Amino acid sequence: MKNNKIIVTGASGFIGMHICKNLLSDGYEVLGIDNMNNYYDPKLKEARLAELTPFANFSYEKMDISNLAELDQIFNEFKPQKVVNLAAQPGVRYSLENPHVYIQTNVVGFMNILESCRHHEVEGLIYASSSSVYGGNEKIPFSINDRVDHPISIYAATKKSNELMAYTYSHLFGLHTTGLRFFTVYGPWGRPDMAVYSFTDKIHKGKPIPVFNHGKMKRDFTYIDDIIQGLRTAIDKNYACEVLNLGNNHWEELMDVITIIEKELDQKADIQFMDMQAGDVERTFADIEKSIAKLDYKPKTNVDKGLKQFIDWYLDYEKFIIQSERSE
Repeated sequence: MKNNKIIVTGASGFIGMHICKNLLSDGYEVLGIDNMNNYYDPKLKEARLAELTPFANFSYEKMDISNLAELDQIFNEFKPQKVVNLAAQPGVRYSLENPHVYIQTNVVGFMNILESCRHHEVEGLIYASSSSVYGGNEKIPFSINDRVDHPISIYAATKKSNELMAYTYSHLFGLHTTGLRFFTVYGPWGRPDMAVYSFTDKIHKGKPIPVFNHGKMKRDFTYIDDIIQGLRTAIDKNYACEVLNLGNNHWEELMDVITIIEKELDQKADIQFMDMQAGDVERTFADIEKSIAKLDYKPKTNVDKGLKQFIDWYLDYEKFIIQSERSE
């Protein structure tokens, strides 16, 4: 198989685990990299990693991409044809509290990835951007042609920086780069700090859920399988220099999502309405016309189906955690 060696950074993360499994199932040789930080419970990251270790074509290195010497050594030994960079410090709200870690991982780390790709003649870099780059844009839906010069969080600023840095390396050195602006990804093995997981967990455990902007929020919730389809095609296409939206091309009222979660759990939410939080946006909505043309991107999972599949996984995972704690 041509182009069969791929490095995936952030491999024990939500999207990272899913794309690794997709590539491994198709026979690619995958080297996963992750620093396994404690931004959220590392047990979830370890459980994701356990989904990958049975594959004979998977190897793993625990390291931080901000360490250029270690990264360069890995590239030199593994000799990847392509790199999928999903390693990042996520979260808009946490960037208000600890901005330095965002610069270290999302900017310095990404610079190291670019340099490693350049010097080791990598054929293509596919990297995670974010819908956060659109900031407070009023025009809906968010188009890839819209100006994104006014990020309203450090997290968003680092993601916009990634796009600019990738463009420069494509222009100067001919490195093929594709940036994907993900829109509110959810699904099995999701991140606990994201709304769907957080709401589900708190409702299930009888805890109050904070709902910002008094519930007047709209999000383009995008199911993980649809994201993986777009990401995988971007890997295969390996365009010279692109930035594309990966969303569901449909927004949901946040309160409607909470209602669906309540129904699936057969539990009522204890809602605490709060003011809008700094750095957050009221609505997101992806224009995916360019992604349809470039990636044949066709999101198929509506929020009712996606939430049911997530909650089924969540309940199983909670049982697994409880059993694990009892056996310790």
